[in-house]
Amino acid sequence: MVSPSVLVLLVWMAVPLAMTLYFSLIRYNLLYPGDNDFVGLENFTFFLTDEGFSAGMTNTLLLVCSVLIISVVVGVLIAVLVDTPFWGRGIVRVLLISPFFIMPTVSALVWKNLLLHPVSGVFAAVWRFFGAQPIDWFSTYPMEAIIMIVSWQWVPFAVLLLMTAMQSLDQEQKDAARLDGAGPVSIFWHITLPHLARPIAVVVMIETIFLLSIFAEIFTTTGGGPGYETTNLAYLIYSQALLQFDVGLASAGGLVAVLLANVAAFILIRMIGKNLTDKA
Repeated sequence: MVSPSVLVLLVWMAVPLAMTLYFSLIRYNLLYPGDNDFVGLENFTFFLTDEGFSAGMTNTLLLVCSVLIISVVVGVLIAVLVDTPFWGRGIVRVLLISPFFIMPTVSALVWKNLLLHPVSGVFAAVWRFFGAQPIDWFSTYPMEAIIMIVSWQWVPFAVLLLMTAMQSLDQEQKDAARLDGAGPVSIFWHITLPHLARPIAVVVMIETIFLLSIFAEIFTTTGGGPGYETTNLAYLIYSQALLQFDVGLASAGGLVAVLLANVAAFILIRMIGKNLTDKA
């Protein structure tokens, strides 16, 4: 039973990869059918030297790093706060993790039309309440708006893992520290934070893999603009494949993105996997 499963899995992975590699080596634009000459590495050279590539790389790194920092910091604070017993804690926990289960396109539309809209949005109403001029977020601060939307979706994932980890924290150790005169900040720094090191490492590793391919939020709100200000690698490949109809160039970009994702995954697994093994 194992061999056929492995064979199916290899075919499932190898066939699309082989087709992508083939298309990346030929001139294949849907606007010019029949003109499919072999061009070697020309598509890769064009993709890597395009002005959109450097912008896409920069925006991808900015988006991933920003969301990771926000997720970990806010996730840790929320997990510590809701670990204290209070009335309605179960309902609060469910509400905290609920944004993670909303489709990215839906959450992007909610933020675009109900929260960040410069005329009818909630943020605009708050700005006007304090006598300030509402901000057109997607024109003035497009990347910051994308980071807010994506963070709103992924902070609950961090909260979910960290809340679960908090359940296994030894309360007797905290009580003993209080008896010794340790304050809340000292207990958090010397007991709670080291206890959360492993789940934080897992959050960073999993979120990084998914954040590298963020697409729906950008497509729904800014369309990668203005200019290349919110274009990441995933959106750059989409624009070349479905807006310029250049399948060969998009295939080369896809292979470059796969290579970069594998490099990032290798580094993360080496760093975080070693961290997890050392603490096991």
